[in-house]
Amino acid sequence: MSRLSRLRSIDIRRTRGPVRRKVRSRGVPPALAEHEIFYSEELWEAAFMVGKVLSAATLDLRRPEEPGFAASLFGVQLRDISLLYLDLTVAATLDIPALGPYFTVCMPTNGRVVCEHGSGIAFEANTVRALVTSPGTALTMHFDHDSPILVLRIEEQALLAYLTRLLGRRLPHPISFAPEFDLAAEPAMRWNTAVQLLHAEVFYPDSLVQHGHGIGAVEELLMSSLLYLQPSNYHADLTRPTNSTGRRVVREAAEYIEAHLGERISMATLAGSVHMSVRSIQQAFRDELGMSPVAYIRERRLNRIRDELTDAMPGDGVTVTAVAQRWGFQHLGSFSVEYRKRWGESPSETLRR
Repeated sequence: MSRLSRLRSIDIRRTRGPVRRKVRSRGVPPALAEHEIFYSEELWEAAFMVGKVLSAATLDLRRPEEPGFAASLFGVQLRDISLLYLDLTVAATLDIPALGPYFTVCMPTNGRVVCEHGSGIAFEANTVRALVTSPGTALTMHFDHDSPILVLRIEEQALLAYLTRLLGRRLPHPISFAPEFDLAAEPAMRWNTAVQLLHAEVFYPDSLVQHGHGIGAVEELLMSSLLYLQPSNYHADLTRPTNSTGRRVVREAAEYIEAHLGERISMATLAGSVHMSVRSIQQAFRDELGMSPVAYIRERRLNRIRDELTDAMPGDGVTVTAVAQRWGFQHLGSFSVEYRKRWGESPSETLRR
């Protein structure tokens, strides 16, 4: 059984609709061909379904009398990254008043899409220029005839947590990306390679990702590629050395914690790993992350448990008790309370999804 057939927030059940027209030769990317979310020739239904996967939206045809409208959406979800393919067939306008808690990279695979971003910027997205969106902004997309798009969606909290670990400090402001992404530039080859890797892992039935392995590494590759390549309000912080001793200490300590997360980590051992006193490292964590080292370790362990429960497949024999104990939680009652407080559901609910 494929790990990717068990989507989380996306419902891949086919809707009851008309017999679909023949898909054009360019068509759906092979990795997504078996992962249809919906198909509809009704404008209102297509707008409703797009709204369920992205955000509430309105959808209008550029020429209302034009025949041939047929909307389809395909997609898979890993943990915190989804790969989607939207095709509206004919010229149409998709208007989203406010994007949800996620970032997207929208890459037309044919034709062009004229984008009006919430920042007041309007530009043309095409096969060599992508659109990058940030949470909460308004977005209007004018699709030309035969202009499907490949959408990579990254959940906001996942990217915030990852960037926090990279910087070794709290983020005082939300992440905001520049909307235009030049896919033809030489540095963008790293992004294209990361997307191709994701496509290959989704396509091949015996890939590591299909069996629930290496998902975190693939997601981090995509997130780091976007963060380092695309201009944002944190791009300079990532790409230039920091002179802050506190940030360096936190970053090095976080690396040690990641490498020893399943072991008992004492404050003396952690402080020794970065050649600082216990008091100094505690102060650095409070100054840069707003939490103690112990709270940070607990947070990372809760994240690791959630990842393992999310990736578990039927027949693996995974139990909540075994996973919790492996990551240092011996008192299951208090663990369940902490887990629900962090993720909004019980560990067993995550495992059953």
